[in-house]
Amino acid sequence: MNLSELNDLDIHNIANWPMPARVFVVALAFVAVLGLGYWVDIKDQRAALQQAEAKEQELRQTFELKAKKAANLKAYEQQLAEMKESFGAMLRQLPNKTEVAELLVDISQTGLASGLEFELFKPQAEVPKDFYAELPISIRVKGDYHEFGNFISGVAALPRIVTVHDINIEPDKKDGKLTMDILAKTYRYLDEQEEGGVQ
Repeated sequence: MNLSELNDLDIHNIANWPMPARVFVVALAFVAVLGLGYWVDIKDQRAALQQAEAKEQELRQTFELKAKKAANLKAYEQQLAEMKESFGAMLRQLPNKTEVAELLVDISQTGLASGLEFELFKPQAEVPKDFYAELPISIRVKGDYHEFGNFISGVAALPRIVTVHDINIEPDKKDGKLTMDILAKTYRYLDEQEEGGVQ
């Protein structure tokens, strides 16, 4: 079949076309139907499949994470029990109302035992927090560096929690000694009635 015969083909009478031309038209129609079927149906299914595969990966990662947590549940429970025990031990280091006075005496005796001269020892008003109250104490003492170091070490060794803030050391021009101003803070555990009033 040559090019001139292709020009003579009647589009309305395909049945009389030569065999190669009819096979070509049928193949072209078949390819067009397949392409249209892909475009209409399979393309959407492919997008849905890709979304499902992405969701599967996400769910698999979530599952693996939860499986690891479940496998470590005993360790987490043991760690939580240890933390509760440690927290309870720290709470026991906070004095109650009756022990605060003794703690203040301990701090002042630690200073005196270190060889310091107290110029100021002034407990301030308590500052309530979540489950504890903070008791700031303004302290001014005279001495030398070694005595200051002994005092701070002695305060740190007390059985109750005392923190030291705002340390300022200056020379005293009158007698040549050093003056140290600090803000010591001790903490007191609030009982349930006091804790309810803090909210």
